Amino acid sequence: MGVTTRKGARVMGKSREEMIRVDQAGEFGATRIYAGQLAVMGDRGPHSAEIRAMAEQEAGHRAEFDALMARRGVRPTALQPFWDVAGYALGAGTALIGPEAAMACTAAVETEIDKHYSQQLDELERDGDDPELADMIHRFREDEREHRDAAIAHGAENAPAYPLLSVAIRLGCRAAIRISQKI
Repeated sequence: MGVTTRKGARVMGKSREEMIRVDQAGEFGATRIYAGQLAVMGDRGPHSAEIRAMAEQEAGHRAEFDALMARRGVRPTALQPFWDVAGYALGAGTALIGPEAAMACTAAVETEIDKHYSQQLDELERDGDDPELADMIHRFREDEREHRDAAIAHGAENAPAYPLLSVAIRLGCRAAIRISQKI
């Protein structure tokens, strides 16, 4: 929760800084996943248009978080270079398996992001101290849900070893979320 100083300046609590840091890192990672998928699939892949549209939305989310970080003086995660490479590798790797695996990646990532954003919204609504951040997360969560649903509609569950692939990606997302909050 934020505090107001004697001069009336709002000082953001550590929890809000962590929320912004991890959410920006997640949106950055999503842009890298889609970049990796598109690098492998190109414009002729069966789901390339859908992936490109999702990538554009994620780039917009990232731009909004970048601006919020700048306004509030929140540092990005120190792991951004790692997430750059890891996200791209995950996207390219799943696309190499096939278009359904690329969709399985999206479905798994967005499932975890929906859960993550929902937990953040619960906290923000309970505290009621940051309507700007709550609005952003709410809007972005709806987009992430649409991405997950589109991925499932485009055959995510038909990917080779879907249950294993989905669990592995979801566990990786959970770890990335926890790490990026602090580092």
